[in-house]
Amino acid sequence: MHRVDRRIRAREVRVIDADGTLLGVLPTHQAQAKAQDAGLNLVEVNAKETPPVCKIMDYGKFKYENAKRERETKRTRIVQETKEVKFRPKTHDHDFDFKVAHARRFLEDGDKVRLLVQFRGREMVHPETGRDVLDRVCSAVADLASVNQMSQMEGNRMFMVLAPKAAVVAAAQARQKAKDAEFAARTAKGEADPSPQEASDSEAEPPENAPATAPPEDAEPAPLGFD
Repeated sequence: MHRVDRRIRAREVRVIDADGTLLGVLPTHQAQAKAQDAGLNLVEVNAKETPPVCKIMDYGKFKYENAKRERETKRTRIVQETKEVKFRPKTHDHDFDFKVAHARRFLEDGDKVRLLVQFRGREMVHPETGRDVLDRVCSAVADLASVNQMSQMEGNRMFMVLAPKAAVVAAAQARQKAKDAEFAARTAKGEADPSPQEASDSEAEPPENAPATAPPEDAEPAPLGFD
């Protein structure tokens, strides 16, 4: 939170003018008078310096631009979630490939993936089978992810956490930003105007309750279908 105008407590401050010019150290009341004469505010931008650094600016505009930047950052930031994909020690190849495809999609979206192997009964005697499954998954997604948490046992479950690589997260953020830009453009344009295809379809298809069009008077009667 910035101190503004009369809330600034220091007796003297280092002043930067509205155009970025360094005015040097001035008594606080003199700096406040300069800001007031310009129709602006004196804002303490660095209280840790001695004396504190203050800038002459339009504080309302400054707050608005900061809030706008924060909204843009939140809108384009991907909230990383942790998705879970379950396996069995003897997962068949088809199911294994299907589950790996899910894991890859989650990673490509920028999410972490928690791999879980569920043991039953005597399968607990051979935990190495679960590690083999996890190792196979790691190999299958090595281009997208790295191990975030090594394999561990919890009761009859073995799990491992994978995290997407930095380049994968950046690509996911870029795709999200492009989608947001497209949505904003469509919103600005308005969705009321139908596409050319929709327009032609609407012209070709009469309304459901439209009256049937009568045939011309000189039209020949339709055959009855008898030979």
